[in-house]
Amino acid sequence: MPKSKRSKLVSLTKVAKKSKEQKGAQIATVQEHVEKWKYCWLFQVGNMRNAHLKTVRRLWKDSARLFFGRAAVMAKALGTTPEEEYRPGLSKLASQLKGQVGIMFTDTEPDEVIAWFADFHQADFARAKNRATRTIVLPAGPVMQHHSDPPEPFPHNEEPQLRKLGLTTVMRKGVPTLENPHQICEKGKALTPEQAQLLKLIGEKMVEFRVGLKARWNAESGEVVQIEDPSVTLKGDESEEEVHGDEDDAMSE
Repeated sequence: MPKSKRSKLVSLTKVAKKSKEQKGAQIATVQEHVEKWKYCWLFQVGNMRNAHLKTVRRLWKDSARLFFGRAAVMAKALGTTPEEEYRPGLSKLASQLKGQVGIMFTDTEPDEVIAWFADFHQADFARAKNRATRTIVLPAGPVMQHHSDPPEPFPHNEEPQLRKLGLTTVMRKGVPTLENPHQICEKGKALTPEQAQLLKLIGEKMVEFRVGLKARWNAESGEVVQIEDPSVTLKGDESEEEVHGDEDDAMSE
């Protein structure tokens, strides 16, 4: 009996490649904003998290436009050489579009932009391959989760997961309990997937999402100024960041 064409497996992980028309539209959108705004900033993200980047977009939605996604498309829009640059000086910015970087257009004056981003940071959970920023040791007794205030013990139905992640727990009055202290991680060492998951379960945040400013282009003068921002020296995730979910609207507003 021939196979039914209807019973065909479809992978939900596949993402259709963007057409030339879509890329052309993205390039045109970036160039439209080049004409509209006074400044174009190049920024770099440390410990990238899509949710936190969306927060930045939301907070700046009335006074700026952010683009974060495929660096090659943004660079093409600005022009990578003096001969190809869309406006004078933009090639100096485009040549730095590598890695987890984006661009932001705004009329807000530089001092205010620098101060805002210096103050903005969001704590988050570390991922596998991040390095532990401190040593975490769980004391003997009930395993506590610190998401709540005050901390509460884990419920009995989560003990199998705790044991799977490396904790040698026993049940005491229906509560997962450690008979001896357990070190989850050591400061400076890369986290395993199990360690990262345990830290998330107990509520320990070890990384910070930050946006570091790298350079600024002035539409009036065409000058590009490099920014000495300590935030850009922060190392991002050592694991691959899942920015793919934002790539479809990465070039959007």
